[in-house]
Amino acid sequence: MNNSLMFLPLLAGMFLLSGCELAGDIFKAGVWVGVLIVVAIIGGIIWMVSRAGT
Repeated sequence: MNNSLMFLPLLAGMFLLSGCELAGDIFKAGVWVGVLIVVAIIGGIIWMVSRAGT
């Protein structure tokens, strides 16, 4: 395969996505992953407390 064809998607991505937009999308994804982790931890604590009470 031609080497220049391998870099075509990367080059297109650099022109189509601005750096600020990409950073914002990464931050939004990170926030949602953090929220899901916190909810899972709180759920685990509630489950452990309910198991200890019985």
